[in-house]
Amino acid sequence: MTIPATMKAIVLEGHGGLDKLVWHENWPTPRPGPGEVLIKVGACGLNNTDVNTRSGWYSKTVSDATTGGAYEEVGEEDPTWGGAPITFPRIQGADAVGEVVALGDGAPETLLGKRVMVDGWLRDWSDPFNKNKAGYFGSECDGGYAEYTVANANNVGAVQSDLSDAELATFSCSYTTAEGMLSRAQVGERDTVLVTGASGGVGSAVVQLARRRGATIVALASASKHEAVKALGADVLLDRAPEDLAAALKDATGRETVSVVADIVGGPYWGNLISVLERGGRYTCSGAIAGPIVEFDLRTFYLNDLTLIGSTVVEPHIFKDLVGYIERGEVKPALAATYPLKEFHAAQTAFIEKKHTGNIVVIP
Repeated sequence: MTIPATMKAIVLEGHGGLDKLVWHENWPTPRPGPGEVLIKVGACGLNNTDVNTRSGWYSKTVSDATTGGAYEEVGEEDPTWGGAPITFPRIQGADAVGEVVALGDGAPETLLGKRVMVDGWLRDWSDPFNKNKAGYFGSECDGGYAEYTVANANNVGAVQSDLSDAELATFSCSYTTAEGMLSRAQVGERDTVLVTGASGGVGSAVVQLARRRGATIVALASASKHEAVKALGADVLLDRAPEDLAAALKDATGRETVSVVADIVGGPYWGNLISVLERGGRYTCSGAIAGPIVEFDLRTFYLNDLTLIGSTVVEPHIFKDLVGYIERGEVKPALAATYPLKEFHAAQTAFIEKKHTGNIVVIP
């Protein structure tokens, strides 16, 4: 096929509000370098990392909850997930799905014409387990909020599925994040997992993937979203922040504790989550949308033999495992809404408002 010289794209031009995301209709179409493939994007999912990077929320100068708005001060040295500056202009978008339409030198010919999902974790493929060398698609390189994008051939997975591009675009970021959390916490069928933010992209993924592991799932979500979250596999639904969490657990499950907390919310409610972990319990975290600063009583931690597990850069097998789960129908998409790429501001506004269950996707 003929590759056009220019393409439509949403381009991030600096840290700040939504006005920093600018629509371009004649942005240069990328060309694949050695070992890379060119993908004609069919859909791209939205995620919290893009919002936090745009606003500069990752900077230690920011202590507020995630709002998606501009902050008065953003540190120049640590405004991204990896604690380093980002290069502008930048096309964001980690959850790209589409067709491989061209190959760079050395890229496998078998990928040409295949529908692929992009693995967001950029790696030094000569040293793939070195987390210090990791980057993220749409952060340290251009991503999928455009008609075309390029990716290393090692960062794509051909997928055989009847799901649409939009449905497939709900998986990569949220589900690899969720699987990384559960894998590090060694969640199994004997566990009861308390999931915060269970209606969001990562939270709903944790629900499905914990269900796949045979665990019992207690989900925290707004009452209006309980039916949708239950359909994803939650055993028990509680309000997003019960005033007495232990009592709510006792009423619903017969026990005041859980063995695992999988948290992406953080904020002022955090102490309630830690207090309901059983002795020897595990807390795993991959987000803090309600705020990154919490009060922590070390006595609760060490006297109860707790394990705290941060989870960001996942092991290389996680993405390959996810593709297998999708192909075997072991997880299902939670597609909340689709928007044309040109209406990106409306799409990200809806994403930030968190009135949806699952993921929001844009279509070039």
